[in-house]
Amino acid sequence: MKTSIYSLLALLFIVTSCKTEKKEAAYKSVEIPVAKKIATELRIHNDIRIDDYFWMRLSDAQKNADTSDAQTQDVLDYLETENTYLEKAMGHTKGLQSILYDEIVGRIKKDDQSVPVSNRGYSYYTRYVEGDDYPLYCRKKVDGTGNEEIMLNVPELAKGHAYYGVGSRTISPNNTLMAFGIDTLSRRKYDVYFKDLDTGELLEDVLTNTTGSAVWANDNKTVFYSTKDPVTLRANKIFKHVLGTKQAKDVLVFEEKDETYSTGVYKSKSEAYLMLYSSQTLSTEHQYLDANTPNGEWKVIQPRKRNLEYSVGHFGDYFYIRTNLDAKNFKIVKTPITATAKENWEDIIPHRADVLVTGIDIFNDYLVLEERINGLSTIRIKPWSGVEHYIAFNDPAYVALPTANPDFNTKMLRYVYTSLTTPLSTFNYNMATREQSLLKQEAVLDPNFSPANYSSERLTVTARDGAKVPLSIVYKKGTKKSDTTPLLLYSYGSYGSNSEPFFSSDRLSLLDRGFIYAVAHIRGGQEMGRDWYEDGKLLNKKNTFTDFIDCGEYLVKEGYTSSDHLYALGGSAGGLLMGAVVNMKPELWNGVIAAVPFVDVVSTMLDETIPLTTFEFDEWGNPKEKEYYDYMKSYSPYDNVVAKDYPNIMITTGYWDSQVQYWEPAKWIAKLRALKTDDHLLVMDCNMETGHGGASGRFERYKRTALNYAFMLDLENISE
Repeated sequence: MKTSIYSLLALLFIVTSCKTEKKEAAYKSVEIPVAKKIATELRIHNDIRIDDYFWMRLSDAQKNADTSDAQTQDVLDYLETENTYLEKAMGHTKGLQSILYDEIVGRIKKDDQSVPVSNRGYSYYTRYVEGDDYPLYCRKKVDGTGNEEIMLNVPELAKGHAYYGVGSRTISPNNTLMAFGIDTLSRRKYDVYFKDLDTGELLEDVLTNTTGSAVWANDNKTVFYSTKDPVTLRANKIFKHVLGTKQAKDVLVFEEKDETYSTGVYKSKSEAYLMLYSSQTLSTEHQYLDANTPNGEWKVIQPRKRNLEYSVGHFGDYFYIRTNLDAKNFKIVKTPITATAKENWEDIIPHRADVLVTGIDIFNDYLVLEERINGLSTIRIKPWSGVEHYIAFNDPAYVALPTANPDFNTKMLRYVYTSLTTPLSTFNYNMATREQSLLKQEAVLDPNFSPANYSSERLTVTARDGAKVPLSIVYKKGTKKSDTTPLLLYSYGSYGSNSEPFFSSDRLSLLDRGFIYAVAHIRGGQEMGRDWYEDGKLLNKKNTFTDFIDCGEYLVKEGYTSSDHLYALGGSAGGLLMGAVVNMKPELWNGVIAAVPFVDVVSTMLDETIPLTTFEFDEWGNPKEKEYYDYMKSYSPYDNVVAKDYPNIMITTGYWDSQVQYWEPAKWIAKLRALKTDDHLLVMDCNMETGHGGASGRFERYKRTALNYAFMLDLENISE
């Protein structure tokens, strides 16, 4: 019997409709969590906010208590209710999640090894063994004598821990001792241990409540480290520790008493100086100490001054400084070690209005500059004498950065390169001959994968105020622009942090199923220079949100997709972006994924006991000042939830998050549930064992990736 094309289309419509109805029934038949309301009046500037879910905020003491009080138990019960609802509402996608997870993990080389980095006679590298979720940190002698030394066996150490994060690993100048940081709670509070690399034994010394690293003086027995305020987790003190002594006897070298600053310590590439820094959004200050005299006096390079930022490297008789002194996009200066104040700074790379200088690396014969031109990262090679040049790159959108280069006496530059179609690649580049060799490219264990199978584009979107916003896009060749093509738009847009167009093998699971992936380089980052950042913070913050919306509308207008198939993704401050755009333009998105979202802006910035609050007044503003309060309140996602239709939303968080506390997304979803007028899917995944960065294991994190992808694919009626 012949069947007409119309009959086939009708049959397809019926089948698709049935699948959709089953999917909708799957979550609509599940009882939706309802959080209790306890009205809390929040009053400032003669303004009153009523927060029905303020009770969800727990102190660290409550979270760490052996037994739960009534409030803590109520919070835990509510989070469990949301997790249970997620399991039931997304239960019909379990098979898809499993397929996605296996697919994503299947592309990753299990017995992988990093490119070795040589320093002081040893070659250091990270190695994975198939079956392990954590790495081995190893070294070998450069001369080929001796066997591999496993300095840190993380698979063994991590046994019995739900979370196991390794901080910095620093080797003593004589190569015999290693200091390393461990965090088992995911609060970014590390204990530092010391290991004798000759015997393999741990020393008795343990430094608690640190930021995760210890910096060696040249005597091989003295280290400097920073500790955190126990409440706000702000790095506020620098101590000196001598091996063999108790931490209680450590000398307080420096205390940063200004609550808007944090402090830390590092060692210059030359290993001649220890550098102690204090930094905040608009200002930095550095002190230096001869690494051979750990008991000496620290000296200030240039006293702090508002709107003066600088970072310091050392070479020969000079400090080389990247600074914004009379240079919005930064410049490079040098100053004699004997005269370090800014009056002595001499320009060696002048300021340019169209080029942002983001970093430097110093060699005996070369100065290497990291610059951003027209929104793209570049690497500039400048001999101390001779003709300079840029390394050439061909992709329309890419990331290129110098990486570990500890040796002054070399003409070889180690750098990494990636694009939306090119896996992370590590190169050695001969700065004299301009020849380069590929040392490693991230393996993609898929016989059907080839960069040639994918296309990327770099577009420009004109924002509503005339700003030109770069937009990077990637898709599998053969994917058509149409109003039924699904598209995922990502961005971050805060702190001057760039949304980079890098390769991700897990993203192939979307591209190979017909998705287009786009990165909006919106204001708040600094892709287009320092003005780009300043136009997206403080009282200009809404530019970040409208840029993202304008990019979404552009993609719909140009036929890449439609609002029925447009998705948005952002995390942390990018989660704030998600919360803002669903309030401002909910009808533009079919689905939104908000990861660890910073959504309760006003209350968080008013609470100076919360980590990061005082440190970020120059990013968001201080709401104790009415002008900033009013502006924050006008965009804060939590404060602007109203009774209207919202898109499908997936929210993720971690109970131990120190950056964005779990109660922000928990309160947000509760308020959305109470007020939204649609029946779209709204779910939250609260991982009760992790913090801001998610799972610590190599593969465990991809379970959440699979969940996020399944959320979008399910909305597209893609089940495998």
